[in-house]
Amino acid sequence: MKLLLYSQTNTPRLQYTCHFIFKELMGIEFNVTNDAEEFKNYDGVKINYSNHSVCEKEFRVSPVDLLFQQNITPQIIDCFEINNYKAFFKTANANLVFDIFAASFYLLSRYEEYLPHQKDMYGRYAHENSLAFKEGFLQLPLINIWLKDLVAAIQNKFSSFIIQDSSFTFIPTYDIDIAYSYNHKGLLRNAGGFLKSPSFERIRVLCGWQKDPFDTYDWLNILHEKFQLKPIYFFLAAAENGVYDKNILPANKAMLQLVKNHAKKYSIGIHPSWQSGDEDALLKKEKQQLEAMSKRAITTSRQHYIRFNLPKGYRRLLEAGITDDYSMGYGSINGFRASVAATFNWYDLEKEEETGLRLHPFCFMEANSFYEQKLTAAGAFEELMQYYTICKEVNGTLITIWHNNMLGPDKLYKGWGEMYKRFLNKIMQLAIE
Repeated sequence: MKLLLYSQTNTPRLQYTCHFIFKELMGIEFNVTNDAEEFKNYDGVKINYSNHSVCEKEFRVSPVDLLFQQNITPQIIDCFEINNYKAFFKTANANLVFDIFAASFYLLSRYEEYLPHQKDMYGRYAHENSLAFKEGFLQLPLINIWLKDLVAAIQNKFSSFIIQDSSFTFIPTYDIDIAYSYNHKGLLRNAGGFLKSPSFERIRVLCGWQKDPFDTYDWLNILHEKFQLKPIYFFLAAAENGVYDKNILPANKAMLQLVKNHAKKYSIGIHPSWQSGDEDALLKKEKQQLEAMSKRAITTSRQHYIRFNLPKGYRRLLEAGITDDYSMGYGSINGFRASVAATFNWYDLEKEEETGLRLHPFCFMEANSFYEQKLTAAGAFEELMQYYTICKEVNGTLITIWHNNMLGPDKLYKGWGEMYKRFLNKIMQLAIE
């Protein structure tokens, strides 16, 4: 099946949005034309994306100006409800009551993050600025939901319109910020840590009488095998420690072995240090370091502390040879930062071009639940199940972030490892049912 879309003007923004909606999410081919006669004579599914009718047999979406603009300016956005969900860019005299293409582009491109805004304490785009947070749809993959309604509406007009449904996917990912709590840190760091916070546990671990509480790797391996998971591990490989970079240094033999072991079994990526956000050259050095340790080409990343700003942050990744990034989410609250549960290419709004950087949005990080949202492990389980349910309903991708230190026996995180195991058991049970 091939869909024909009529627009008086074809732009990179329109092409990008149509490719994502039709080709990637619906699995159908499409063409964009500005020839009214070609559109009239087309014998197939056709969408008229203009402010006037072209022919009787058409599905009409009236456009706002966003996809035809070539600048970045504040947009007038008034949200309203349709089918019990929020929408914006309301229009009239069409088969849809809003411009779904412009609204999707606004959210996907992270348009609002290019506009003047207040940053949070870590210099990041604060989630409180976002339309999704202000309007109460941050916890929903709103674009996926809109598109389900779009498909149904088109099928009412063209019964032959059949799409290729994507399948639900779950991808667990892990950030290895601090590989070990006590082991492999050396005498000085352990002595300083003991003086600051005396602990018999530290002594027991260093004497070999007890396993390091952050050493959850074997336990995770068992889970991955049991539930047939394909996780991704992101390793922080800063050459020096800093205020926010506290991992075992890559020169340490234990850290080298840890990376090598995981590279043999799983996909791994770079977790660029906080320091690399201030010194551009460090990103490439850390990537090269991880490649030397793993004997693998590293093309995947997730920012430490989810610290990045647009467009510079993503351009730096491209320059360093990164093709896939897993940072699209907030480090301050759980939810869908780009309002979508699917991967997509980053659109550089300043350059007005689609790039080759593939973004993989996450919606749940246990550290957000614990530190920012102040949830118990039981409360986080319910939150996580809500994300699972909605992603499953829209045949989306659920990406979660976990930390080795929060899944072990450390008293501070009591119950969180059990919560993760309970979640995996639950979704396996639901898959069988």
